[in-house]
Amino acid sequence: MQSCGIHQVRVHIEDLDDFLWAIREIATHRNTHIVLFNARHMAGRAHVESALRHAFRAREQGAMISSRVEMDALLYAAGSRQIVHAMSFGVQRGENAAYLCLCPDRAEAWSDLQPFFSPADGEDWDTLSPEKSAHLSALFSISPEELMVVSPERIQELVLERVALLEVYR
Repeated sequence: MQSCGIHQVRVHIEDLDDFLWAIREIATHRNTHIVLFNARHMAGRAHVESALRHAFRAREQGAMISSRVEMDALLYAAGSRQIVHAMSFGVQRGENAAYLCLCPDRAEAWSDLQPFFSPADGEDWDTLSPEKSAHLSALFSISPEELMVVSPERIQELVLERVALLEVYR
């Protein structure tokens, strides 16, 4: 799998199209893939790593769902083949907490990106509050019955299962 650097960041986006254009320009210039995941919809770093791993594996196998590995990563993160749904797993207009992924991790690209972002690496985004767990349950259609069977503390595993199941359904 492609080696990726994953950073927790915060960013304010006024114009999403302009912002994404600038990010793509940096990715092209630095010969890297840049994927931004909306942290609000992610079940921690393991969810990010799983989505990236599946997207790059699909690229290696010639089995991508979309034409870009960045979009495939969002599709896997969402556990859905629907691009409209997957786009909510990316950054949005306004304030964002995001996982910034550079694949491969290039210091020059990170340097180019720093003016856009504030680091948030010291924040704990892996601990899932009851509110976040409820949000993820709704987002991934995880039923109360499923949670009762495996226990609510294992919601991250259920989300990762949804990510992996997309590979079966493609």
